[in-house]
Amino acid sequence: MYNNDAFSQWLGIKRLEDGLGKSVIQMTVRPEMTNGFGIAHGGITYAFADSAFAFASNSKGRKSVSVETSISHTRALKVGEVITATATEESCTNKIGVYRVVVTNEAQEVVAIFKGVVYRTSKEWMVE
Repeated sequence: MYNNDAFSQWLGIKRLEDGLGKSVIQMTVRPEMTNGFGIAHGGITYAFADSAFAFASNSKGRKSVSVETSISHTRALKVGEVITATATEESCTNKIGVYRVVVTNEAQEVVAIFKGVVYRTSKEWMVE
């Protein structure tokens, strides 16, 4: 999945851990990711968490698509900061999956909390 995900690759995401219902990824905030105040644009943190959510929710081999997401930004991020997103499955049925993604900085401070809900289609795809 990552190999075909140009946006996650552009973000510079490194996959640290993959598992059933779980994904841990990492990236570094770059200058082109900042807003007019010199801090990471909220969309960058959102996209980063969304990638972890996508990897975790598709980890069981069924194509899963987002139906609802939300994020709370709790700390600003600056250029050069390395952030880690840990996505974990909270609930998974035949059709619906609920995931929580916690984004932390190098000091292990929570910088964002993301919640996502997916619809699990009946289509299967090959897990690498």
